[in-house]
Amino acid sequence: MKPRITVITLAVEDLERALRFYRDGLGFATEGIIGTEFEHGAVVFIDLQHGLKLALWPRSSLARDSGLSLTPPCPTGLSLGHNVASRDEVDDVMKQAAHAGAVIVKPAQVTFWGGYAGYFQDPDQHLWEVVWNPAWAG
Repeated sequence: MKPRITVITLAVEDLERALRFYRDGLGFATEGIIGTEFEHGAVVFIDLQHGLKLALWPRSSLARDSGLSLTPPCPTGLSLGHNVASRDEVDDVMKQAAHAGAVIVKPAQVTFWGGYAGYFQDPDQHLWEVVWNPAWAG
């Protein structure tokens, strides 16, 4: 298997709420909810970067499609990293996320490895790290 990720799916409790958070709060461009003509088909797709999409899909639909039992969310099972170009941009994104309704779980601060980062959770407890890494500047 070649390492090639094309879609990251976040399971959400309330698709409308997730759409508002990501589209209206964070400013992610999307066509909105599509697939409503299919049972368990309603989904939101967001273009991230070339060849990568973020999908927002109801937790119940993902459980049904995968054949797994619906379980409570686990916020520490995965984090999504959003790398930015400066410490100021970390602060700006964290403020935007908080204004959109995110829970700030770790305010932005200097990291042990010399970067600057903070963590927030979206309304479905998905964990995002907003980070500036001086080694990746360039």
